[in-house]
Amino acid sequence: MRKDKKILKRFFLLTDKTIIIIFLLPVTIFAQTGPNKVKPGIEVLLQEKTDLLSGRRVGLITNPTGVTSQLKTTIDVLYEHPDIKLVALFGPEHGVRGDVTAGQQIQSSTDEKTGLPVFSLYGSTKKPTPDMLKDIDILLFDIQDVGSRAYTYIYTMAYAMQAAAENNISFMVLDRPNPLGGELIEGPVLEPEFKSFIGLYEIPYIYGMTIGELARYFNKEFNIKVNLIVVPMQGWKRNMNYADTGLPWVPTSPHVPHVDTPFFIATTGCIGELQTINEGVGYTLPFELIGAEWIDSRILADELNNKKLPGVLFRPVYYKPYYFALQGKQLQGVQIYINDNKVYRPMLTQLHIIAAIYKLYPDQDIFNINRTNMFDKAMGTDKVRNAIKQGKQPNDIYDSFTTQLQQYRLIRDKYLHYD
Repeated sequence: MRKDKKILKRFFLLTDKTIIIIFLLPVTIFAQTGPNKVKPGIEVLLQEKTDLLSGRRVGLITNPTGVTSQLKTTIDVLYEHPDIKLVALFGPEHGVRGDVTAGQQIQSSTDEKTGLPVFSLYGSTKKPTPDMLKDIDILLFDIQDVGSRAYTYIYTMAYAMQAAAENNISFMVLDRPNPLGGELIEGPVLEPEFKSFIGLYEIPYIYGMTIGELARYFNKEFNIKVNLIVVPMQGWKRNMNYADTGLPWVPTSPHVPHVDTPFFIATTGCIGELQTINEGVGYTLPFELIGAEWIDSRILADELNNKKLPGVLFRPVYYKPYYFALQGKQLQGVQIYINDNKVYRPMLTQLHIIAAIYKLYPDQDIFNINRTNMFDKAMGTDKVRNAIKQGKQPNDIYDSFTTQLQQYRLIRDKYLHYD
């Protein structure tokens, strides 16, 4: 990637008595940032492993995040490849081309550019049917994940893996970076009674695996037993956040516009499910804000800054959402500033935010009974909500996850591909 900088280069005519400026000419200087450090799975496939698809009819599960480092879509590069027979597309939430809003059901259709059938996995079914798979030999999955559990794409992958196993076809994952890095693991492990399409399997809220590693984990630990092929990245290291990779960021959904937004989703996503507190969705800073009409911004900012949480500061803010919950209301709250994402702890921060608001504003029913179920599903347990209501300290709640996370790490280690 490069930035173009405009400067004015002056040309001078020198005489024996004066300097005369003849003209000003705009000149473009190119600032090159250097090559990508990481090669995503789609590029490894195209450069080294197309033989894995030779003679096979390919179905592709993707969305706008399925791109090469030069931003050419996986759909296009596979469709145009002379040795690959792409026969069908499958779309998750927001659709194959990303033209559908969150939560809106999608109908199967035809892709305008390629003419290929597009089967919806976010409509009447979330799992490919035998009829969808009848002309397919192998399913490919190429979608960028956000690294936290309460996001639907990893379960689209899981259901598709199940369908592939049931219909005796292979499943291939083209690996991509975990934007939170591969070392951060936090939060409660999902409890089975809170399973949903934002939490299907018993993994932590922040799970510290790439999408390919997660596929391996799902396949073995939850007995999917599909013939799984993971095409790994080249150059990715566990300590890399997405910004370290050199790859362009494509929004994974409309409210994930920037490379650091996944850190904010992991911080405020569960709070947003309550809809009694705005998390910036509907304003220009999705997931980066916490606000309500009854919050005093300075008091909340002081309360949170006094906690001296790692890698984060809080600034008082005033804003009005343009749409969604609390549209047009004058809100006060805080903006979250992550100043060191290597030490930052999203779940710890989320617990402190919820606890601070509950303590400072006890008369406000933040755990709206109409939305409690969604909060618990996103969190993967009702223990967090109950502990907050009981007045337990956020650090103690956080520490209560330790034993489960230690057990998870031992299992997870078996499926890691990268150092």
